Amino acid sequence: MGSTYGKIFKIATFGESHGVGIGVIIEGCPAGVQFDTDFIQSELTRRKPGQSRITTQRKEADEFEVLSGVFEGLTTGTPIALIIRNEDQRSKDYSHIAAQYRPSHADYTYQVKYGVRDYRGGGRSSARETAARVAAGALAKLLLAQVGVRIQAYVSQVGSIKISKSYKELDLTETENNAVRCPDPVIAQQMFDYIDGIRKNGDSVGGVVNCVVEGVPAGWGEPVFDKLHAELGKAMLSINAVKGFEYGSGFEGVEMLGSQHNDAFYVDSENGVHTRTNHSGGIQGGISNGEDIYFKVAFKPVATIMQDQASIDQHGDVAVVQGKGRHDPCVVPRAVPIVESMAALVLADFYLRNKTSRV
Repeated sequence: MGSTYGKIFKIATFGESHGVGIGVIIEGCPAGVQFDTDFIQSELTRRKPGQSRITTQRKEADEFEVLSGVFEGLTTGTPIALIIRNEDQRSKDYSHIAAQYRPSHADYTYQVKYGVRDYRGGGRSSARETAARVAAGALAKLLLAQVGVRIQAYVSQVGSIKISKSYKELDLTETENNAVRCPDPVIAQQMFDYIDGIRKNGDSVGGVVNCVVEGVPAGWGEPVFDKLHAELGKAMLSINAVKGFEYGSGFEGVEMLGSQHNDAFYVDSENGVHTRTNHSGGIQGGISNGEDIYFKVAFKPVATIMQDQASIDQHGDVAVVQGKGRHDPCVVPRAVPIVESMAALVLADFYLRNKTSRV
């Protein structure tokens, strides 16, 4: 329940933060896709902990094992099972909150729903689970690359420090050249210094990840309840710590008039249909129109901070939750590959669904 996603390109993730490992089962991937292990591992490395002093210092190689579904470097069309074994669990770091409810965590809600919870690192509610999504998303990227779809995310805001330029004005190849994954080197350094100061104070801060998808042809998506942007929103909001999603003009669009917001169509010199502006964010009526798809994802400050916080325990008694363990002071640098992976999973599913929608 709640651990599967997709209609044709389907995934089911499993595992907990401090269990044996985490993993994913992928169904519906066509046979014959080149299973590039180096690329998949590089995607996991982008997400893994311990990348710099502004990320959690948990040390995990995040190396994956293929259990099924791949033969001689190609997908076979059968279920693909991948596992990433946990190596650096420190469960004793969480023994002090075994009976306490940490502020803004899933401790209380999991206890109420299930009557039992794995308090070690949050168990199933831990962001460690997202490594499995990144592994599956990497395979989805490989599938989408065959039809020319490219996905690029980057950090656009940390706290009140933000990029004022649109993605078209930025050199997105700079994104991976700094620890924050911000394509503006000057602003990236400001963000790094700010996060580092927050870390030293035992606190946390939120941020925004932008994502751009190029190469999606017109026609991907479904009407009414399965609209492309609705599925992208669901996918992004399923990521730990996400509090907001907007695509295209988003909330800024409410300040515009219809005459300003409407995207006029034209035919280019090669008889291709395009729009002169793209306030629609590449999606109209829930279906892609061939323009770039772009959106923003807002992440709250990480709930675990290295400060004492007032709360209660499972008996309803007043408790003081002590800040311990290894945690990110700001999640957005490591969230970039997660956002890309979830976008890839959505688009891979719609790519395959679109192949069955007409003769």
